[in-house]
Amino acid sequence: MSDHNHKHGEECGCGHDHEHKHEHGEACECGHDHDHDHEHEEFVLTLTDEEGNDVEMVLVETFDVGEKVYALLLERNNPEADGIILRMEEENEEMVLYNIEDEEEWKQVEEAYNELVSQMDEA
Repeated sequence: MSDHNHKHGEECGCGHDHEHKHEHGEACECGHDHDHDHEHEEFVLTLTDEEGNDVEMVLVETFDVGEKVYALLLERNNPEADGIILRMEEENEEMVLYNIEDEEEWKQVEEAYNELVSQMDEA
């Protein structure tokens, strides 16, 4: 994905519809009590791929590596496709996503993500 500065939020003004619902599972680790029957909204944003096509992505997980926060995004209409991981930074009270371009940063993020996945597999 090539959208380096996609800003998002509940009312981000990007012109895209961010409203739809999804159900959290017991092990989603989002910090909410899921012993109840109602749906939570997914966070959807639109990124532009290398060919210039808009692709709807769903934020499925965030995780910390050191002082930085990263987001795992999956294609909304193709959840079996490879996901992407982007760095999240707050700018002017909005979250902005950035590609990870530094090789050393990517190695640290990849290691943390693999550890997160192995912990989820054990649960």
